[in-house]
Amino acid sequence: MGDIVGMAEDDALILLVGSSGGHLAQLLALEPWYRRRRRHWVTFDTPDAASLLAAEEVTWAHHPTTRNIRNLLRNTFVALRLFRTRNIAAVITTGAGVALPFVIAARLRRVPSVYIEVYDRIDTPTLTARLCRPFISAMLVQWEEQRRSYPEATVVGPLL
Repeated sequence: MGDIVGMAEDDALILLVGSSGGHLAQLLALEPWYRRRRRHWVTFDTPDAASLLAAEEVTWAHHPTTRNIRNLLRNTFVALRLFRTRNIAAVITTGAGVALPFVIAARLRRVPSVYIEVYDRIDTPTLTARLCRPFISAMLVQWEEQRRSYPEATVVGPLL
């Protein structure tokens, strides 16, 4: 991911975006990569996420996001505000629905974004990946079989 996500400025940060639960767990598995980088998290304010990210800088997104237009709009404003107030170098996301406004905002700002398809969807693409795909800079998958859905993807292996 280092080649995809350049860090040109010292004060720039990585925005890690993912729903709580398994999506967040997969982002947390990237810790060896982001350990020495400035970062900011976007996820849902759930007990597990609050506990796991207690020492991190977090913006709480609105949920549920599945087929919820109101929260999609609310999260769009959250994304636009973050991009306006922070120097974001890249967006890394595992989905789910919370990802879409952030990858679109990244595209509008010409900020690279990386989508990592979740490990448990091997045979069919997730809805969020299909929606985000036109806006992302790179697609990463965890299984070679996922390349049937994403031929351009880079296989990084299982995160968990």
